[in-house]
Amino acid sequence: MQQYEIAVLYHPDLEIDLDKSAQKVTKIFTDNGGKVVAEDNWGKRKLAYTIKGHDHAVYVFYTVDLPAEGVRKVESTLNITDEVVRFLITKPDIKAIKKAEAFKIARAKKQANRVEQKEEKEEDNE
Repeated sequence: MQQYEIAVLYHPDLEIDLDKSAQKVTKIFTDNGGKVVAEDNWGKRKLAYTIKGHDHAVYVFYTVDLPAEGVRKVESTLNITDEVVRFLITKPDIKAIKKAEAFKIARAKKQANRVEQKEEKEEDNE
């Protein structure tokens, strides 16, 4: 099983009742051997350009553990799903993500050290 990030743009009229459509898409993932790890709903946003006559869409991002052979099946099923305006399946660069997280931690440590040194200097000056 490999991890994939799947961005799904839902029909803008589904903003109020997105649960049924989201369950339908989640079922597509699970039926093809996948497991939804995370779901991030950004809500209704304006599109950069008109897609299928719509200026807005509901953006939902999924992180899914999915076997490689299931990706093609998910793509073909999402293509014919009426609720989905557009989708994008990508494979995240795990090494780059870990490197960025390590950099954030190192930067936070440096910042904490600077604050401590500044406090020590202030105490010495008093």
